[in-house]
Amino acid sequence: MPGFAESFWSTDYAAGLGVLFGKLQQGVLENRQILTIARMRAEAEDLYGTRLSDIAPASDRIQGGFARDDGATVRKAYDGVRIEMEDAARSHKKIAQSIRDLVVNPFTRWCDAHESRIQDSQDDLQTRIKAHDRQAELAKKLRSNYFNKCRLVEDIEEENKLAFQDPETSPNAVTASNIPEIKVSENKEPEIPEEDDEPIEIGDEVYQPEQMKKILAHMLNTIPLGEHKVPIMGTYQNTSPGTDIVEYLQRNMGTTSISYAERIGQDLISNGFLRLIGNVGNSFANSSKMMYQWKTKAFQMAGVPENKKTLGRTFSMPGSDGGSDSPVVGTVSEYLANWNVLNNAHPNETPADRLRREAREADDKYKAAVRKLDELRCDLEENIFLHLRFLERCELDRLKAVKTVVLDFSGTISNVIPTLQSAVDNMMLFQETVQPASDLRYLLENYRTGGFHPKVVVYENYYNKVDEQTFGVDLEARAKADKKRVPIVVTTLLTYLDNQYPELEGDKTRRDVWLVDVPLTHTHKLRSRINDGKPLSPEILSEFDIPTVASLLKLYLLELPDSLVSAHMYEIVRQVYTAQSAQSAETSEASRISILQQTLAQLRLTNIATLDACMNHFTRLIDLTSADEEYVNALATTLAPCILRPRTETSLTMEEKHAYRLIRDLFQYKEPIFTELKRMSAGNSLNAGGGSIGAGGGGNRPRAISTDESNRRANMEERNRLLLEKASGGRSRATSPAPGPRTGHRRDRSVGGPETRFPIQTSPTSASDRHRQSLGSIASATANSSAAVAAATAKRASLEVPEPNGDVPPSPSPAEHTPRGRTQERQSMPANGAPVGAVESMLSKIEGLSDSPIEKRNSLGRTGARFAGGRRVTASSGAGNAEVIAPRGVTLEDKPMDN
Repeated sequence: MPGFAESFWSTDYAAGLGVLFGKLQQGVLENRQILTIARMRAEAEDLYGTRLSDIAPASDRIQGGFARDDGATVRKAYDGVRIEMEDAARSHKKIAQSIRDLVVNPFTRWCDAHESRIQDSQDDLQTRIKAHDRQAELAKKLRSNYFNKCRLVEDIEEENKLAFQDPETSPNAVTASNIPEIKVSENKEPEIPEEDDEPIEIGDEVYQPEQMKKILAHMLNTIPLGEHKVPIMGTYQNTSPGTDIVEYLQRNMGTTSISYAERIGQDLISNGFLRLIGNVGNSFANSSKMMYQWKTKAFQMAGVPENKKTLGRTFSMPGSDGGSDSPVVGTVSEYLANWNVLNNAHPNETPADRLRREAREADDKYKAAVRKLDELRCDLEENIFLHLRFLERCELDRLKAVKTVVLDFSGTISNVIPTLQSAVDNMMLFQETVQPASDLRYLLENYRTGGFHPKVVVYENYYNKVDEQTFGVDLEARAKADKKRVPIVVTTLLTYLDNQYPELEGDKTRRDVWLVDVPLTHTHKLRSRINDGKPLSPEILSEFDIPTVASLLKLYLLELPDSLVSAHMYEIVRQVYTAQSAQSAETSEASRISILQQTLAQLRLTNIATLDACMNHFTRLIDLTSADEEYVNALATTLAPCILRPRTETSLTMEEKHAYRLIRDLFQYKEPIFTELKRMSAGNSLNAGGGSIGAGGGGNRPRAISTDESNRRANMEERNRLLLEKASGGRSRATSPAPGPRTGHRRDRSVGGPETRFPIQTSPTSASDRHRQSLGSIASATANSSAAVAAATAKRASLEVPEPNGDVPPSPSPAEHTPRGRTQERQSMPANGAPVGAVESMLSKIEGLSDSPIEKRNSLGRTGARFAGGRRVTASSGAGNAEVIAPRGVTLEDKPMDN
């Protein structure tokens, strides 16, 4: 059963924790209700005892009664009743005191401490989540700033390329003598250029020039305009502070926030209506200290007269040319020339250099923010794990405490008042109904929000490089950066574990490597050591224990943007395992394997290769350690979220076991599934590469598509014949040479030393390397199917786990793996992986029978066609098909990839 640490996770962390803390706060209120019941019952018992103790004195105050008759039998009865009243009073007071001592006081102290623990955990996690969210927002802003700076750098580089062309070579170069002169009469006023008819974007709205003219006119007439004096620079006319402009925008243009008003102000600056004075830069802010001057363009467009007062300087200079000889003027000029008025750290920097520097600075800030965000996220997840485990213990202790309180409460009453035994028995029954484990399971089943699926915020390089990070990066991008088919981190971890297994003591220790609950702090510590995008060094792994290394691989698969088997296929997998109950056992199993083959064939080759590498490792571990069915179930449950996850986790998907069933099928039918995947990929590669086979291909020129229809015609004739036979029912379908369904893993007992039982290899090279129970009867295999098995075995070099140096281990021939005098233990599945009748409709949708390179080994009859290199060659194929193509498979070798 999953615990709190695996059940209350969500994308934003706060949602899942909010559900949990809501239930925990409900538990606090439940504690108060129980305390209220116990306290009021103690008060009632005390009051009842007091009233009973008042009975005897009240009766004694009556004179002349039983006191005068000492020997009467009625006196004894009276005394007995009186003593019973006094004993009852003492008993009820004792009950009240016992309830206070054993229930109310200790449980009150415990409840206060429990509530404090819950509140402290909630406050601590809430503080950390807020810090993480603030850093995430900062990283998002820095990312946007970094991208904007990069775009500005590109824009200015493009402008520089166009602006600094050679005038002699420019197509627009015109000699000065050919430039016509426009002579204007002295009395004629200069013409005002016509206004641009293009719309103007202000904020989220686009205004036409006439609308913008009215808006500017209203602004200039409404917003107060004044003068602003700047030291050294002088006095500026037509100025307004930023607060006045923002106030106008909020009142007249309907802006709902200050940030949106600042955006509109920035757009006014960008369109040339405003400019910042007295400060460096040209940004708009809601500040009374930021002064902005309305430019001439705004007055011209609005048709409002501009106040053109002469700019007043704070110092005067000689107006005549002769003043330049004055020593005072020369000294002042030299002083002003060397004075950096704006206090700029880069006074001689060009705009292009400034933009490049700002882009670099923005990139550095963005990287630092992402690193800090990643550190905060890891720290937050570690603390969430610790708090969730702590809170689970607290809730379990609370339920046990409630159970103890009910037991003590009922025991206190039952020990004193036998007359209340029936009520006590009922309370004891109620006490028996309290089951802490069941209540905890109910809480988990009804309020779970999701498993631990960390969402990594990766650094997004502007140029799409992933050289500096390993975790959280797309699997294919990581493999492309490593120039391998399988990412180096996966192959290195699997190879390291293979090398370490023989050094462990006992098969149980080796199997438990994948089931140990490793603290997330240790896994994150190892993750931080290798999360740099560089090849992984075994020396770093040797510093940690083996379960931590295995946990790192599971964490790597969990942090992938998409699961190893893509989330897009989750619905298909669900339909496969939902529909299998409607079929017979043998047909259901065969058709399910066939559909899984077709489904997994849609994955990217990197995902298939990585999945094959992992399954090779786990199935070899299961076989060599003789794992029982209980361990296989536990291993499949642990690996299920690492291999297949739904796109969105809901209460429905959390209860489904489809990912677990997929892992079990991959364990049990690994060979037929991946052999079929390789065979299908081999056919695809033959079709894709058919145009490039032959001599005389010049350079990299693409080849034309072949128009040879001989094989197509033969395939069509064969298909029509099979359909006619099936429709007439004259012949029955031949028995498939495929082996029957496999019932489970073979459990051979481990023999020999560790040096022989754990060969250091990354993947079996043939079907006979792993002693598994075959999928059916071997005696039903024919000579053609044996040859097909040998050909498929010879192609086993594809989808292998690469060696640490990146090479794929060679594939030995089938003769090297089949002992003398012994039949081959495993046969490949048929071409479609199941009886044709079970999945014929699906195959007709997935594969075109006319052009498909897939060979149906359970065909309905023999024809004059033969198969060479995976293709049908008939007698009518002509001499052009006489050349036999060598058998080909998907050779996914780890070598440098072409960009």
